[in-house]
Amino acid sequence: MEQLLIIEDNKELNQGLCKALKAENRKVISCYNIKSAREQLLCQCSSLVLLDIHMPDGNGLDLLREIKEQYPALPVILLTANDMDADIVNGLEQGADDYITKPFSLAVLRARINTQLRKYQKLQTEDMVHIDQFVFDFANLRFYVQNQPVELSKTEQKLLRILIENRGNVLRRSTLVDRIWTDAAEYVDENALSVTIKRLRDKLGAQAYIKTVYGVGYMWVMEHE
Repeated sequence: MEQLLIIEDNKELNQGLCKALKAENRKVISCYNIKSAREQLLCQCSSLVLLDIHMPDGNGLDLLREIKEQYPALPVILLTANDMDADIVNGLEQGADDYITKPFSLAVLRARINTQLRKYQKLQTEDMVHIDQFVFDFANLRFYVQNQPVELSKTEQKLLRILIENRGNVLRRSTLVDRIWTDAAEYVDENALSVTIKRLRDKLGAQAYIKTVYGVGYMWVMEHE
């Protein structure tokens, strides 16, 4: 069941949105301040967030930044006043997926919500990889081994994704270096890739899956030995 999280301090508008957006196989949760929204987000059940920028206990853009850092794939639609172009620009630059200005048409809001939910569901399907004891949720940057969470660095996440997307194929060291260290660094230590490979293997316990092809590079094997 999908869950919409509405973060809006205007009680009448919040309740109206809850009533208008309720549907079969959809749960709608109301929050009237940022504090309660943070608590609700911890359950990791939300499929979409409808967020008012101006809240009584803080700035909605700060909460947007937190959401996108912790749950990068979770769609957020901003509710904004019609004369706040700067807020809209800032929100989009900080990762908001869409916005709608007050007053708004419920039909338009429903359409925009449905569009974002479709994108999110597609991401969830494409970015959730199950391989034996591993579950890699690339959309939400969560990784599990035998149902236990594993913390990976940004570099390790990049490496894992490239290996998984090309599993069964040997990737040259130079290709991996170019694709992982894409920050225009002039020089990357030749041992950086080897160190990252070792750390990823150790964290995942994937020695049988991440194979070294000596003199060439690495691969995630289709069937481990």
